[in-house]
Parts: sequence; structure tokens; C-alpha cells
Amino acid sequence: MRRFFPILMIICLVLQAQTKRDPRVVAMAGAYTTIADGIFSVGYNPGLIGLQQNRPFMVQGLQLDFGILGNFFSIENIAGYSGDTLNMKEKNALFDELQSEDGMAFFMDTHMPIPLLNISKGNMAFSANNIILQNYRLPIGLLELMFYGNGQKAELDLEFNYEIVGLNEFGFSFGVPFKSMSWGITAKYMQGLFYLGVDEDSSSSSLITDDLGIYGSGKYIIRQGVGGAGFGLDVGVVSRPYKGWQFGASLINLSGTIRWTQGDSESSSSINPLTSSFYPFTWGDSTLNADESILYTFNIDTIRADKLGGDSLFTNQTTFFVPKKATDFETRVPATFRLGLSKNVNDFLFASDLVAGFENKYYARQQWKWSIATEWTRIPTVPMRIGFAWGGGGMKELGMGFGVRKGIVMFDLGFAFRNGMWLHTMKGFNFSFGITVVGKDKDSKKSDKEGPLPKPCLLYTSDAADDTPCVDLGGRRI
Repeated sequence: MRRFFPILMIICLVLQAQTKRDPRVVAMAGAYTTIADGIFSVGYNPGLIGLQQNRPFMVQGLQLDFGILGNFFSIENIAGYSGDTLNMKEKNALFDELQSEDGMAFFMDTHMPIPLLNISKGNMAFSANNIILQNYRLPIGLLELMFYGNGQKAELDLEFNYEIVGLNEFGFSFGVPFKSMSWGITAKYMQGLFYLGVDEDSSSSSLITDDLGIYGSGKYIIRQGVGGAGFGLDVGVVSRPYKGWQFGASLINLSGTIRWTQGDSESSSSINPLTSSFYPFTWGDSTLNADESILYTFNIDTIRADKLGGDSLFTNQTTFFVPKKATDFETRVPATFRLGLSKNVNDFLFASDLVAGFENKYYARQQWKWSIATEWTRIPTVPMRIGFAWGGGGMKELGMGFGVRKGIVMFDLGFAFRNGMWLHTMKGFNFSFGITVVGKDKDSKKSDKEGPLPKPCLLYTSDAADDTPCVDLGGRRI
């Protein structure tokens, strides 16, 4: 039994990421709904843009964000499950954990803001980001067969999930401030670069175990899209600061779909250098043309004692084919709901968020995730950050990071342990760093060395109870 674990661990690394990330939000474990500044509020709460009319402009120069996340693979699990045979108690505990996540899963995402095209000024912002998402999931039926053999169910579902998508997301955000709050909106154009994934509607697979033996068959159709387009919408609201408190809420990707074209070889010209390493797709030793799909079939003949000597108990075939009728298809960008609050206390900024998705896909999950974080700003040029998030079960996250500001240049770095609190227990991580150019604040031009101006007072008058210096109408100091 245990000999399978090293293989599965490498293959199977469930996910709760974000379509847009930056080093500060990584360090604060996602607690960002009421504290994001300027261009960084896009993708979290566009309502924050409306409170930034007097803030300096902000330009993202360079940023790279990479994340990897699973629900099983960790140093601790390798050491704990490799070796002797598992007992029934250990198998039950491990299987229940994986079953709650609908199988073993592995998710990777890369976020790269296009340099110098992410700009915010006043209550408006323009953003441009390149995003690559990869999602793999082994079926729970296969895991059940490996854990318990054929003793649990007569028919096991072997459908698996595989998707990889690359896109450019362009957004325009603006906010409208009111007396006590600010509303904001982000309108997004999503340029689909490429897509390759299992068509769940056309694919099926099962393994049957009964008195006759073990037999089954499967058919997977893997389709690709080259070039696509869609639109999305984010909305958000945030209160104005009141005694250091702020409250906010947002709906990210309230609407957002990408329609992909099939069989259009000319659309491959939309692939940019950032994604050229993924496209064109390869399967084994072969490269797919832009108009081709993949059909993979397998058949398991009846496995029983009198047929073990046969040489064709398991057969499989991979076929590249051009669909007779190439039809466009859509992929939905998952929506998330965010609710947050924050409090400024002297040199500390405390923030907390509740986040929920509406489907289990890519970075979204159908359960609440709670995060809390703090930022220490005693040294304004070197803010320090730490955050913790909990999403139920073993979905824990510990983030940490810092920033360095020198003149108009700001460098930020963030790192987070995902699905675990330490190096040996984490089942994934986020790493992010970036350089941002920030304009000078208008208020910073005022000199603090001169002190407060003396108050005016009438000639030949004095206030015995007030020692504050004042000047008479003739300019003489009293």
C-alpha cells in the first residue's frame, strides 16, 4: 500500500488562491478588503479607489507571484505514510480527509502584472495582468480502490479533472466617494490565450467490481481553445475611517466568462512570449495542432483467475482528431464574496476578512475562509507584516513579509505557508515580490520642523489660562 504514496504525492498536490495577488496580501494571508492601496485594491475591493483622490499616483514596475497548493503532499506526510503498511484507522482518517476534498488535488498559478501598465491615480486605476492557472485532480474512486480494494463499492467513478488556462486580464476601476462610504467598480476585459482541459460532459469512466471479476472502461475528450474573449465585473463598497475603524465588502467576478474558439489556427498569433512555453500543447511525443482535440480511451477486460495469463487485460489508445463541427465553448471565472474590517492603533494596522467562493474551481472554494493580519509601521520605510488564515479542516495558512521604501521606489516581499503552518507541514506555498513606483504625497511637502503657527490674538490682550504664544495684529509676539 505505501509504495504508491511517493508516486501519488508527486502527482497530487485544493486551492484557495486569488486571480490577482501582490506581496502585501500574501504576507497578510488575504486580509485585504479594507486596507489595499491604489492599484492593489483592484481584484479585492474597487471601492477603496474612491477614497484615494488625494493619494499620489502608483505604478507597478515589476512583480512576480507564484503559488503551488495541494491537499496531501508535505514533508510530514511523506515521512509518516512511507514505509510500513497502513492500519485501518490510519487509512480511514486519510481517506475521509481526501474525500471531503473530492480527491487528491494539485493547483499551480502564476501572476505577472504587465510592467508599467498597472497605474492608479486619484479615484481611477488601470490594470493589466498575465495569469496562468493549472488544476489537476485524481478521482476519489481510484483512491478508494487503492485504499480498500473492491470491498466498498461495486462501481467506482474514475473521472478526473485536468485544466490549464492562460489569459490576460485588463481592467478599468473607478470609485465614487460619498459622505460616509465609497462605492467602486472594475470593468474587465479578459483575453483568453489558451485552454486545455477535460470535457466533463463528453467524458466518462468507471470501474466495476462484482462476482464476475473486475472490469471497466473510460473515454476522455480533452479539448483546447486558442484565443478567447470575455468580460467581467467587480463591485465593492468601503466605509470612511471612523475612529480608526473601516468596514467593507465586495463581489469579485460578479460576472465573468471567457468564450473560446476551436479550430482557428490564426488565433494562435494571440499567444504572447509570457505563455509561449505552454503553447503549442504537447501530448507524449506529439504536438497538437490548433484545431485538434484528444480522445483517450481505455478498456479493462474481466480480471479473474482464469484470465490472468492473457496479454490484453488492459488496453488504451490516444487519438488526435479534428472535430467535425468545431463549436465555441465557455469557461466561467469563479466569483468570490469578501467581507472585511480593519483598525488603526498607533503603529499597528489590524485587518480581518471573511471570503467565500461559489464553486470549487481554480482559486475558489465553497466554504468560508477567515483571515486576520497585522502590519507594524513604527518604521515607515520598513513595514513588517504577518497574517493567519483558516478555511476549515486542515486549510491553514501563515503569511509573513516586509516592505522597503526608498524615495519613490517601494519593494515588497511576501511568503505564505499553505495548508500547513511550518516548512515540514505545508502542502503548498505562495511567493511574491514586486517593485512599485509611488509618487510623493502632497502632505509630505510640508515641513514639520517649523512647528505649529502661533494663533492670532487681539492687541494688548492675554489669556492667563493659555500659555500658547500668540501674535498681536502688529506682528509682535506676546
